[in-house]
Amino acid sequence: MLPEPALSRRALLAAAAAALAPPPSAPAVIRLWPNAPPGGGGPAGPISVGKGGAVSNVVVPTLTVIEPQHPSGAAMLVAAGGGYRHIAITREAYPAAAWLAARGVTAFVLCYRLPQEGWTDGPLAPLQDAQRALRVIRAQAPRYRLDRNRIGVLGFSAGGHLMGMAATRSGLQSYAAIDAQDTYSARPDNAALIYPVITLEAPYDRTSTRHALVGLHSTPEASAAWSVQTHVRPDCPPVFLMQAEDDPISDPANTLIMADACRAAGVAVDLHRVPTGGHGFGMGRPGSPTAAWPNWYETWLRARHVIT
Repeated sequence: MLPEPALSRRALLAAAAAALAPPPSAPAVIRLWPNAPPGGGGPAGPISVGKGGAVSNVVVPTLTVIEPQHPSGAAMLVAAGGGYRHIAITREAYPAAAWLAARGVTAFVLCYRLPQEGWTDGPLAPLQDAQRALRVIRAQAPRYRLDRNRIGVLGFSAGGHLMGMAATRSGLQSYAAIDAQDTYSARPDNAALIYPVITLEAPYDRTSTRHALVGLHSTPEASAAWSVQTHVRPDCPPVFLMQAEDDPISDPANTLIMADACRAAGVAVDLHRVPTGGHGFGMGRPGSPTAAWPNWYETWLRARHVIT
């Protein structure tokens, strides 16, 4: 296990207290890859913690485990956004993890590789981390008292894109198996995508997510290949979508495009939109219409026996 930066730990404890969850004194940190990640390359030096606790220069991708006092057996892989340029792990992922833990769900916060930090596999690197994370969670289910059939994903913004790709491309062999943990499934059992970037195709192709993954002048084929809706199939897990209609970063059409793709494939989808709230509201802003979405999400999770 790797030591967690002190700033991240303090932010985690504050988020847990705010969510009325018992703050963990020393959350476990799991290294995703026993050696160097697939493909090689990558940055050097320590992880960088910037404004608001956003991280970059991710040399070693990890999972931080937030355990509830009374585990229900369900787990959630949580990915914050940041346009694939940094990861808003303190603002988005840790509060979500605390919220989940307060409801009995074991949360695994993903610190994933960023595609423009010199990784040989480029845009594939974060998806490799997401797939590996789901397999590691299932492999370590006995340790955390988890049901391997109740492992979901929750992603925000670019993290929503990443979790969307994990949900729709679980059959993709993004890397060669390295150990017994890779014998487990990388398919999540449910997926919640919050103000996600879904499509990289025109006219919604000016996002940081698109630039980081395929460049601003990529081919239509590359843009389609890295768009989530392109890969929705009938065997995809049920999807929960949330977005504000005045989102200035991820065009509000993104959740509509994803909902339409799910319906066309016969995948259960629950779409929620609010008139105002912008982007990056995490678990909701007090006094804003976005404050309601965690309640909707909890109802959805209860219907799927994630929260019991």
